Amino acid sequence: MCSLKKIVSALALGAMMAAAAVATAGTAGAKEWKTVRIASEGAYPPWNSTDTSGKLTGFEVDFANDLCKRMKVTCEFVAQDWDGIIPALQQGKYDAIMSAMTITDERKKVIAFSVPYGTEPSVFAVLNSSPLGKALNLGADRVDLNDQAAAKPTLDKLADALKGKTVGVQVSTIQADFMDKHLPKVEMRTYDKIDNAGIDLTSGRVDAVLGDRSVVEAIVKNDAGKMSVVGPNFIGGVIGEGMGVGLRQDNADLKAMFDKAIGEALADGTVKKLSTQHFGYDISPK
Repeated sequence: MCSLKKIVSALALGAMMAAAAVATAGTAGAKEWKTVRIASEGAYPPWNSTDTSGKLTGFEVDFANDLCKRMKVTCEFVAQDWDGIIPALQQGKYDAIMSAMTITDERKKVIAFSVPYGTEPSVFAVLNSSPLGKALNLGADRVDLNDQAAAKPTLDKLADALKGKTVGVQVSTIQADFMDKHLPKVEMRTYDKIDNAGIDLTSGRVDAVLGDRSVVEAIVKNDAGKMSVVGPNFIGGVIGEGMGVGLRQDNADLKAMFDKAIGEALADGTVKKLSTQHFGYDISPK
């Protein structure tokens, strides 16, 4: 991944170019944005969640409000189930997605993304009583999937450790892509919400859960010491470039606005501050 300095420099240049393009477009169809409707799942804490009154909360809601102030627009939030979140964007139900959506090559084929505003690895969780806790101690703290030659020995050990086991993941996620690509012979069970995978892990219906670090840690923390995070932190490759704002491909002006605002928030420490508040650590892209 790029350094923060490179990201901010690139953002500054990109914002200038986009602003020039919008100005040139003039009456050719550029939209004057006053309100931006933003969708979030509301079931993926601490990135996003829903409080008892049904209101969307979490890091991405706080961060979106900060971005909207910088863009001088009004934010409106829309709760949307994960499995329909991209189709509803394409249909115009809302203008943007902020729902811990990782930037991947496959998703870029159908939607556009802002620059990344956060990143974290994928990890496994297992029951403390399971022998998998020891088996998934693969001798590597961090595995970069961009370096396939270096990652292969650990992935081979992982496949052996999970032989005959079932892994729970959320449907249509980078973790499901990871299982398809790197563990095709391991049984995968998909869930509409990652919390339901955690419930099945507790009851023994799956042997492990794979998800974003913060979300898996939240499941572990809420389950009173019955499970633990185990094994390496997986980054790169199908795990993607980090989380970005999902946008329709024809909204180049809105992308330019988000890119500029995210660049400012990274540069002035807002992302670090908000993520430390919600996650307990800095998720800023490195």
